[in-house]
Amino acid sequence: MVDLCGVRGYISAVKSSSIQGKVLITGASGFIGSRLRDRLLDAGLDVLAVRRPGSPEAKRGRSVAARYDDVDGLEAIVREERPDFVLHVAGVTKGVTYADFRRGNVMPTENLLAALGRVRQREGWQGPTRFVHVSSLAAFGPSSPGRPHRESDQRRPIEHYGESKLEAERVVESSEGIPWTIVRPSGVYGPGDGDYFQLFQSAARGWNVFFGNRDRWFSAVYVDDCVRAILDAAVSPAAVGKGYFLCDGAPTTWGDFQACIAEATPRRVRDLHLPEFLVELAAFGGELVTRIDGKPRLFNRQKAKMGAQPAWTCTHESARADFGYAPEVDQREGIRRAFEWYQRERWL
Repeated sequence: MVDLCGVRGYISAVKSSSIQGKVLITGASGFIGSRLRDRLLDAGLDVLAVRRPGSPEAKRGRSVAARYDDVDGLEAIVREERPDFVLHVAGVTKGVTYADFRRGNVMPTENLLAALGRVRQREGWQGPTRFVHVSSLAAFGPSSPGRPHRESDQRRPIEHYGESKLEAERVVESSEGIPWTIVRPSGVYGPGDGDYFQLFQSAARGWNVFFGNRDRWFSAVYVDDCVRAILDAAVSPAAVGKGYFLCDGAPTTWGDFQACIAEATPRRVRDLHLPEFLVELAAFGGELVTRIDGKPRLFNRQKAKMGAQPAWTCTHESARADFGYAPEVDQREGIRRAFEWYQRERWL
């Protein structure tokens, strides 16, 4: 077994993006999007963040509120800004029905592309240089242990989130006249992430908890490596009209990943193995509460179905071949950085 906690020659400094011009970004208030926006601003680019009404205004850079169901409003933004690059990161991971996921992942993609197409057609605008759509490994569904997904594999999602991400990918692929690239991150972790944080929180309390998943496989990627790959893909001529998986290399097991978290924790951490049926019970409970208050929750039977699969893995060979992607932060270092951030920001 590969020791994924070991140092793999990471390089701490993230390369500067070669993107030039104006960038329109969606989802900048989220985990990946905020990191991406800050990277662009640090490089001195003009960045406009499109946010949903009610979302917090960007702490850095410019932002504008827009409804994704309002194509005319999106068109007005595009006509005014005429971005050189569009980085579409916005999406939802929580919902009750497929309609919820379609409304959050598919409709914004359809309407943003429609707005871009209108300005191109009506005003003869040649832009944008690239439309980068951030999708997910979930669009392909689970893989087999020992055989990570490749881009040539069949896309077979098994739950609403993955199905909506696949539908959004097909919208992008059917767009005409706009150069596009799709990136499909595996599990993204790092400073500011709220999903993997629960594992850090449990470890900080002294418990390394498993629900029958210790030996199941998955692929992960540190957030800064993910951001760098998005930017490199955006300017790569070889990436036009293609989609790419993003991961940090060899797959890991939950046992190995959580062992790294326990190692980063400055206290004794004990393993706790709980029966897997508790996952289904908790998922049912989450859905029951949702029925009462109407608020979608990340943990439900759809997510429990994802967690029950033996492997969610992929390879980054295509990204390496086409635009030189190579992860620079290994698992041990990425987890250490995340843990220190959680402590510094008083999440722990």
